[in-house]
Amino acid sequence: MRDQAGRRRARRFAIGTVVVLALAGMNGPWLYRFGTEKYHQYQINRPEYKAENGHWEIVDFPEEYRQNTIHAALLRTGKVLLIAGSGNNQDNFDAKKFDTRIWDPVKGTIKKVPTPNDLFCTGHTQLANGNLLIAGGTKRYEKLKGDVTKAGGLMIVHNENPDEPITLPAGTKFTGKENGKTFVSKDPVLVPRAKKVFDKATGKFLRNDPGLGRIYVEAQKSGSKYETGTQDNYRIQGLSGTDARNTYGIAQKLALDKKDFQGIRDAYEFDPVAEKYIKVDPMNEARWYPTLTTLSDGKILSVSGLDDIGQLVPGKNEVFDPKTKTWTYTAKTRQFPTYPALFLMDNGKIFYSGSNAGYGPDNIGRDPGIWDVDTNKFTKIPGLSDAKLMETSGTVLLPPAQNEKYMVIGGGGVGESKESSNKTRLVDLKDASPKFTDGPSLEKGTRYPQASVLPDDTVLISGGSEDYRGRGDSNILQARIYDAKSNTMKRVADPLVGRNYHSGSILLPDGRVMFFGSDSLYADKANTKPGKFEQRIEIYTPPYLYRDSRPDLSGGPKTIAHGESGTFTSKTASSIKKVRLIRPSASTHVTDVDQRSIALDFTTSGDKVTVTVPKNGNLVQSGWYMLFVDDAQGTPSTAQWVKVP
Repeated sequence: MRDQAGRRRARRFAIGTVVVLALAGMNGPWLYRFGTEKYHQYQINRPEYKAENGHWEIVDFPEEYRQNTIHAALLRTGKVLLIAGSGNNQDNFDAKKFDTRIWDPVKGTIKKVPTPNDLFCTGHTQLANGNLLIAGGTKRYEKLKGDVTKAGGLMIVHNENPDEPITLPAGTKFTGKENGKTFVSKDPVLVPRAKKVFDKATGKFLRNDPGLGRIYVEAQKSGSKYETGTQDNYRIQGLSGTDARNTYGIAQKLALDKKDFQGIRDAYEFDPVAEKYIKVDPMNEARWYPTLTTLSDGKILSVSGLDDIGQLVPGKNEVFDPKTKTWTYTAKTRQFPTYPALFLMDNGKIFYSGSNAGYGPDNIGRDPGIWDVDTNKFTKIPGLSDAKLMETSGTVLLPPAQNEKYMVIGGGGVGESKESSNKTRLVDLKDASPKFTDGPSLEKGTRYPQASVLPDDTVLISGGSEDYRGRGDSNILQARIYDAKSNTMKRVADPLVGRNYHSGSILLPDGRVMFFGSDSLYADKANTKPGKFEQRIEIYTPPYLYRDSRPDLSGGPKTIAHGESGTFTSKTASSIKKVRLIRPSASTHVTDVDQRSIALDFTTSGDKVTVTVPKNGNLVQSGWYMLFVDDAQGTPSTAQWVKVP
């Protein structure tokens, strides 16, 4: 009876829509648009349409819980951590208003969490114990040319004393030998001692290579007359004797030009059970826009970022030990642009796809390749199309992860370029000589694409914009599902909200995908109205959740070791065709190096499903995972949380 009543309502709605459309022809554009929108809503809400294309809905938090979400991570509790920090809002930064929320997508509850520092543009990754490691953030907002009142810039401090380092406090004054102008340091700096250099063949002493320290300095007073145009040596006031002779500064121009963001060293673990930040030892380098990636031994590699004087960290990478909570420099340096997409390979090496989110020279560290962190050897991978348009591109490890195939999606020119790419590029790292080939094209050039691996071995690709930060009203309201097995792309239901800069997506344990953020530069085609940060969350329900039934999964162990098995209960065990272990996402700035979907061997008997975790710890990094089972149609169960110790 309900089905008949539903069909009658649908017919009445359709007839009403036709009448509205007919009236629109007589009563002008407004009625036409109204009728068209009504008909569109009718179409996208039909059960047949949802079963074929999926469905989008908006989650609009109560006003007191809204924030400018920059980072999001799925926690092992099933809740989602939403981090804004200052949210790209300097008023918040100046007021030290830093925000974090925890959202429970099942219960719909939202909780405010005290945020210890400005974690805007931090780096993060999942740890083996289920905590989220968070490192870096914002020390100072950028100042555009015209807003800078005091000339300033980078001072390189030299220490030629081979016997001891020297520390210069904040407020140290540097006076140019040629220009006579004085600049003041904003922070303390430790300058290491000089290194004695000997001839390897004879053992004869050759020279002292000075220790170097980097510090931001600015003029004592405002005005262009305090700018410098050329390099100069600087005497350091307050030093005497040997220190005065051995220690000096060298700076290029110190001017009123744009000053970039500055990073912080602070690092935290977020505990998903206690729902609070726990401070750990700070990094050796301050970083803003860094990438954190898990290594073979479970330690975390921290790479790139802008430092505490707004300069790109010069290849000084470091490693966090979760046991000691301390950081150690890698033996050798390698430079990447900020937020580089770095993935742990099955052999323990690191794959760099070339995707990145911004800052850095356009000719250093941008070639994709395979990096051996221990030896520092880097093997370039050829064949990348639109290689100059990799900034703000996305990279995803295609399912299942055992295949080691990656897709690079879209991208744009360096900086605020209007250029964007409609390419997808594929690479198989199991090939003897890997090289990129083009995959299916997107309809439009796309910066900031969001990509989430789904439990049926497909990838949802959505959003982005054609121009930098959605400029020119260029948000792309399109979504596609990519099938890695057939290498085909299918258009599905269009999202309701545009997503560009500062946006991302997260697979939820129930098989849906949440989308957050978007930070448009302008709000109109003419680029005259300032953009507004998108605070609404949007949920995409894939077609597989509109089928008649789905497998169930319950019971079983909470922990399964590498190479070991665990048995779960399912009333639909006989229908199960595949099992996937999916690592939860930690997403920001088109960068999500955590997510991966691993195929598990399994057997069924009666209502029991026994799954086996692969032995390779590089493939299955220690930590918490979502365990999904799929039926023959590719319909997934709701996930069970499993820890791989």
